[in-house]
Amino acid sequence: MIDSHKSELGALWNIVTLLADGEFHSGEDLGGILGVSRAAVWKHLQKLEGFGVGLSSVKGRGYRIQGGLDLLDAEKIKANLTSKEDLDLRVFAQLDSTNSFLMREQNPSRKICLAEFQSAGRGRRGRVWVSPLAQNIYCSIGWEFDGGVAALEGLSLAIGVAVVRTLQIAGVNDVTLKWPNDVLHQNKKLAGILIEVMGDPVGCCQVVVGVGLNVAMQHNQINDIDQPWTALNSLLAKEAKSTMERNYLAAAMIDNLIAILTDYHQTGFARYHSEWMQKAAYLGDRVVLRNGQQTVTGRFSGVSSTGALCLETDLGEQTFHGGELSLRSLS
Repeated sequence: MIDSHKSELGALWNIVTLLADGEFHSGEDLGGILGVSRAAVWKHLQKLEGFGVGLSSVKGRGYRIQGGLDLLDAEKIKANLTSKEDLDLRVFAQLDSTNSFLMREQNPSRKICLAEFQSAGRGRRGRVWVSPLAQNIYCSIGWEFDGGVAALEGLSLAIGVAVVRTLQIAGVNDVTLKWPNDVLHQNKKLAGILIEVMGDPVGCCQVVVGVGLNVAMQHNQINDIDQPWTALNSLLAKEAKSTMERNYLAAAMIDNLIAILTDYHQTGFARYHSEWMQKAAYLGDRVVLRNGQQTVTGRFSGVSSTGALCLETDLGEQTFHGGELSLRSLS
């Protein structure tokens, strides 16, 4: 079940749900849904290309989305959750950003939203998160913490561990975690994490944890990502492994997120330190750390028990915490 908040998709969402089966549908049927003549159908369907959906047509047979779409369904996701937490979970056809949606809520705690399409998906440091329709997982969850931002040290790294656990369930094990918020496969971005905070910085605060996971995105459909990337299904195909339905994948992701968020106020990052280090990208490599125009180079020796990055430099070992820092390998 999809929330009725459709925005720009409008009547096209009804077309998407019909064409999701991957079968041909006549221009007459589609015109009836759109409320236009059969001759005008193609003009309207071309709008779907702006959402990252590829269509094909055959004269006399109609239109189809080759391979179909694996659409999210809130009830299916809920049915596959193992967590017993009382959660408010919603799936939207379109949002500007799942994180932005929850940040606008008066109390986002224990609320979860997923979207099939983000018109203004966001990554860390203000970067755009490209979000084609019905191909990936865009998920945000709100949680309440006492103790202010100090209680959140290392949380983005722990969430990375949750993503790795989810990928292992899906059948992909050889991924790495790049400090502080990326999941990589052979140095190509597979998933990203965005954490935002509101409320009392030294008391009770609300945290919104956003995860974007590339699932079925195809390189021939996406041209505006400015860094190497990969997607889960293509990795599974290379190993001749079967793919996992997105509803099951979303449920596994949410379960793993909740498992960490529930106890994090007691355990902090220390519980996940060893697990993170086992997947650390660039460990032992010479790296450069950038903060605006300032740079520091050194050898990446890992992270502390609170999630701070540790660099061996000419001045000795230095530690760095999150913020607007960016890490790159020099190897």
